[in-house]
Amino acid sequence: MSRIDESRPFIPVRIAVLTVSDTRSLEEDKSGATLAARIEDAGHVLAERAIVTDEHQRIAGTVLDWAKRDDIEVIITTGGTGFTGRDVTPEALEPLFDKRMDGFSALFHRISYDKIGTSTIQSRATAGLISQTFVFVLPGSPGACKDAWDGILKLQLDYRHMPCNFVEIMPRLDEHLKRGGGKSA
Repeated sequence: MSRIDESRPFIPVRIAVLTVSDTRSLEEDKSGATLAARIEDAGHVLAERAIVTDEHQRIAGTVLDWAKRDDIEVIITTGGTGFTGRDVTPEALEPLFDKRMDGFSALFHRISYDKIGTSTIQSRATAGLISQTFVFVLPGSPGACKDAWDGILKLQLDYRHMPCNFVEIMPRLDEHLKRGGGKSA
């Protein structure tokens, strides 16, 4: 069973939050604010926070720029995962993934189902790696952001979480580049 190993040190992670919305400003962005507060409350560093409109190129461009930065290790997006015509976040980001994280979507939907039932099917939450940076694509509701952070990300971004976590593998995410294979940034 999972547990926190108190003998291990806590290692802060540098996390960027991108809200995808045609209608919200930074002041009105409850989902981004929810994530930012949880990131900082957990002891991590909020490295960047921004809002972009539901436009494929703006979403992809911002995430690619952030993924190339040395001061950002994780990117969390919120918004644009539904089925309306303007919901394009998965289409903008999934083609950029060097590796997909299918388990994230499965676990997110399991947690979400316990809270909102079959309505979870309307989310296309996803995750993967872009240029050795973890990218998590969340729905645009504060509740979904809470569920993803509290139920998955808070633990997986804690080096003390056992039996395994993302922080302990971060130094090895570029092994394929050192061997001469895979994609480069």
